[in-house]
Amino acid sequence: MKKILNTIIFALFILIFLESHATENITNNKNISIEKPIKGLKYTLHSRWIDSVFNSLTPDQRICQLFMVAAYSDRKQDHVDDLTCLIKDYKIGGLIFFQGGPIREANETNFYQSISSTPLLIGMDGEWGPGMRLDSILKFPRQMMLGAINNNSLIYNMGFEIANQLKSIGIQLNFAPVVDINNNPLNPVISNRSFGEQKFDVALKGIAYMNGMQDNGIIATAKHFPGHGDTNVDSHLGLPVIPFSYKRLDTLELYPFKQLINNGVGGVMIAHLYIPALDTTKNSASTLSRNIVSGLLKDTLKYRGLIFTDALNMKGVSAFNNPGELEVRALQAGNDVLVMPLDVTRSLISIRDAVENGKLRQSQIDSSCRKILAAKQWAKLDKYASIKIPDLIYNLNSPKTSLVQRKLVESSLTLVQNQNNILPLKSLDTLKIAVVIAGTNKANQFKETLSMYKEMDFYFLDKQADSLAIDSIFMNLKHYNLVIAGIHNTDYRPTKNFGISPSTIKFLDKLAEKKSVILDLFATPYALSYFANTNNFKAILVSYEDQPLVQDYSAQLIFGAIGAQGHLSVSAAKFPLGHGLTTNGGLRLKYSIPEELGIQSKTLNEIDTIAKSAIKAKAFPGCQVLAAKDGVVFYYKAFGNFEYDTIHPVQKSDIYDLASVTKISATLPSVMKLYDEEKLKLKDKISVYLPELRKSNKKDVILIDMLAHQARLQPFIPFYWKLLEPVNANEKITSNVYSSQYPIKLGSNLFANKNLKYKEDLVRPYADIAHGIKVADNIFLESSYADSIFQISMNSKLLPKKEYKYSDMDFYYLYWIIERITGKSLNEYAEQNFYSKLGATTLGYLPMNKFDRTRIAPTEDDLFFRKQVIKGYVHDPGAAMLGGVCGHAGVFSNANDLAKLMQMYLNKGTYGGEEYIKPSTIEYFSSCPFCPSNRRGLGFDRPVMNSPVGPTCQCVSAQSYGHTGFTGTMTWMDPESGLLYIFLSNRVYPDAENHKITTMDVRTKIQEVLAKGLGQIK
Repeated sequence: MKKILNTIIFALFILIFLESHATENITNNKNISIEKPIKGLKYTLHSRWIDSVFNSLTPDQRICQLFMVAAYSDRKQDHVDDLTCLIKDYKIGGLIFFQGGPIREANETNFYQSISSTPLLIGMDGEWGPGMRLDSILKFPRQMMLGAINNNSLIYNMGFEIANQLKSIGIQLNFAPVVDINNNPLNPVISNRSFGEQKFDVALKGIAYMNGMQDNGIIATAKHFPGHGDTNVDSHLGLPVIPFSYKRLDTLELYPFKQLINNGVGGVMIAHLYIPALDTTKNSASTLSRNIVSGLLKDTLKYRGLIFTDALNMKGVSAFNNPGELEVRALQAGNDVLVMPLDVTRSLISIRDAVENGKLRQSQIDSSCRKILAAKQWAKLDKYASIKIPDLIYNLNSPKTSLVQRKLVESSLTLVQNQNNILPLKSLDTLKIAVVIAGTNKANQFKETLSMYKEMDFYFLDKQADSLAIDSIFMNLKHYNLVIAGIHNTDYRPTKNFGISPSTIKFLDKLAEKKSVILDLFATPYALSYFANTNNFKAILVSYEDQPLVQDYSAQLIFGAIGAQGHLSVSAAKFPLGHGLTTNGGLRLKYSIPEELGIQSKTLNEIDTIAKSAIKAKAFPGCQVLAAKDGVVFYYKAFGNFEYDTIHPVQKSDIYDLASVTKISATLPSVMKLYDEEKLKLKDKISVYLPELRKSNKKDVILIDMLAHQARLQPFIPFYWKLLEPVNANEKITSNVYSSQYPIKLGSNLFANKNLKYKEDLVRPYADIAHGIKVADNIFLESSYADSIFQISMNSKLLPKKEYKYSDMDFYYLYWIIERITGKSLNEYAEQNFYSKLGATTLGYLPMNKFDRTRIAPTEDDLFFRKQVIKGYVHDPGAAMLGGVCGHAGVFSNANDLAKLMQMYLNKGTYGGEEYIKPSTIEYFSSCPFCPSNRRGLGFDRPVMNSPVGPTCQCVSAQSYGHTGFTGTMTWMDPESGLLYIFLSNRVYPDAENHKITTMDVRTKIQEVLAKGLGQIK
């Protein structure tokens, strides 16, 4: 017996020690504040200003200072008139704003403050910021989502930014944070408004949120005292009962309130609850209980700050009390501020009568009045300045505020199941993915962001979908080996099944039995309990809220751009409190805002100006611009149209002809891979791989010289001239173009006025057994003509001197070599080994084989060779004569997919967790082996340093590399800064002789802006 007693005593000792230790750590935890030490909020009840204002108020006016009346900026003039009367005639103490808009509210606040002889204390119920109540304002996550975050300094930063938002619209007081412990999944009113069910975490996060606001001049209010978490009744509609013992309340529900009080919270709001353990008065809410407000809060917990009632129009308290009587009872209980009294006039009369009858003491009224005035002075209302309306919307949604929001979302997403580490997704070339957007029939941000990583098909399962529609989707999904299911359009109420239809749950349960399914729940984790067997899902991601930014980051997590960091703040289904799996981020491109990288968004506005000015000057009809640093895309925009005279706005998903960027996006990665596999050696002669050249003047050309453009090959051979002849047989086309060192440039319309025709034996307007190479619409070339191109190039003369001379012909030969070594066409080899694995869907040759023509930007209006607008076919005529595939031209892409390959280079050969090329190979090929006589890398172009002549601005490092393209394209990478820059345009439309993109320095000027943003130049 003694042994058992000793064991019990020891266990109690441990519990007491843990409790006290946790309490002590509340104030010492380093995650609470990252900017200032915790100091709390203390009111000074006597000052020159407080005494002066207090003494100027009549007894009735002191009573009215205790009233905080509801205000709405979306209502008609009669509402404004009513408030004007209350402010002027009654001198009420404050307003609490609800629905409306920020500019309307700011204007009304300026007016209300201007007519009030005593500054109004203005509050808002902005638990996740003023965006909770007002339109046009960025919203922060709700507290359940915040409860998933491991780093409480992010909560502090949120509080600080919310304070900035509130102050900018004239608010001094926020009725937040909620520090109720949500330990009842059926709670209809707290739920997602709580940080969770663990008291220590609720307290820590509550303190962090409180300090963030109060350190930035906004009074925080802890609510709903003494704890509204374990109820299944909404106090807006009825009076919830808390049936627990005082011991339970003291050790659990009261714990976070104690910690916030000890740390100096400026306000506490009393809940409308019936708590028999504290007050047995029948049908009496805690708001009206002297035992709870004065006895527990003031006397036992020694709280000296402002005490607010919850809204007095809520049924939990108003159903059992008449106007006037209710407000008197609230003051008798010990409250300082009466929030939303039912009737100000009746309340004033009843309170005055209660003072005269001795039911209330004037000293209590005076004390509360002084506390309110002290709060106003602390909030600097003694020096009130009107709200500035210009730039208000921008300031409420500033990039700095957005960055805080993004960090919160990124840190909260919670991966609760990940069988065989399926997330983040890898080996994209093996996955045929379908996405089920459940709960809506509309495209959303989840769909848009998922599409940035890989081509996939989307199916919409509306809540009202009938069995026929559901069965149809189910049958279609059998063709895929992976399904991503997002549950959208959800609700926070358990009585509404959290907004998830039973048919959706049944469908997903059945699907998970048959297919590999990743479930992404944009709802409370409690909804997981509705599924029959969560084990059937390959992965489950709890994303908490169905907001665009949450959808965006959730999709990025699935593909490994960001890692999973969150943990459950509540128990859900089989998943315990605190559960959360982690994954690595940084595997693929992340999409964020410039501020994440320390770049000011305003700096980058100059890019918009440059692009729009160039379009206006007709340097090109439209363009895409993408910039990333360290794998984070911070700028990605599309400008202009496909053509000058039509309205086809360029979308980020549209596709451009990359021209010579093909050299480093198809040929070069293939060469590097073969080099890694020792199937190709750079010091070999070309004739090793192309034996036909052993008897030609090319037999001793070395591969490394070809990559560096110093192999003495002709810069360009216009093969298409051989296909043309004069209509008049007496005319002749005479030219030395095949041996000329300086042939006529591609795109020249020198012979546009000549009456030329195709040679009938070589070109037909239709395909037949002998003419199978499609050059353009209604132009089919003799199928064997590729051999003729090889022969013409083989017989061409070499340049007289070995020196740097940029040449397309080098990459014709590399194209032939790759196909000889691999036994595959270059487009097939590049697709299999790079594009499909990278998820670079639009990157590749022959775009019309995969995409609608309307997505492809037109290039030149070719008046000489093809005599049509070139759209969807490669612009380069030589590549077109080879069927659209060659080593120097032919690849198409949008900026996003091209960026994946370029980022692989910057990552020294890896992307998405897979190595494509060895790091040493990337370093070697991007180096300058023949400097200073030849600036080029091996395949890559490199900058000309300390000279205005070159492909780049002078803002790049000597280690940078990239390439430009004839059609108005450019991609450039700088390992020193981690910057990736891509510019795509169709400057050759309609005329390739338009060189304004160069004369206006469009691409390099944008590059300079990016360097300026990074702080590399001023």
